[in-house]
Amino acid sequence: MINVDRFLADEQDPKAVEKVIGKLNDLLTSGEEILYLAVQKKPAVNLLPDCIAITNKRIFYCEPGNLGLTMNFKDISWKNIKEVSFKEGLLGSKFICVPTSGENIVTEYIPKVQARKLHQAANEQLEQYKEMLRQQKLEENRASATSFSMPASQNIIDLPVEEAIVIPETSSAAPETEDDATLKLRKLKTLYDKQLITLEEYENKKAAILDSL
Repeated sequence: MINVDRFLADEQDPKAVEKVIGKLNDLLTSGEEILYLAVQKKPAVNLLPDCIAITNKRIFYCEPGNLGLTMNFKDISWKNIKEVSFKEGLLGSKFICVPTSGENIVTEYIPKVQARKLHQAANEQLEQYKEMLRQQKLEENRASATSFSMPASQNIIDLPVEEAIVIPETSSAAPETEDDATLKLRKLKTLYDKQLITLEEYENKKAAILDSL
């Protein structure tokens, strides 16, 4: 159960705080906690003040309805908030939330002290959220860079020695030395093919080589 007393340090209306906290307690998600709560203080009748609650996940706007019999809640998460600010006036301050899209959300008649602390708490959470996004982006960029800069050695598949291709010795052995007659016949044929000797000379020399065998 949420301790109500911690939200009464800046003269918040105790009844309004107790009522809002009781309702918010059922709306909080896992790991979510209320960090600050401000209560509107209207200059004339302040029976049904609006409240603004800051949590570590979002901003709650709490508005009484049906003459205080019901409570309407609206919330906006930090990812949808561009910035927050406040303006002080004679009758209190305006707390301004600027969403990433849509119109600004303005709540009037917030006591000055509460408006300052409301702004401080909201700004801290907004900065923490932005920092988280920056860290996530850095991690994504780092992971992307790593995947594209894999060392070349990791792309080489080394086959075990046992799987190396063995070339038969016969394929790398030098061809047998041709005998003298075969060599002479080969040269003779080359001379004839190049038309350096006549067919008659070719046949005569060929016959002479064959006769010498």
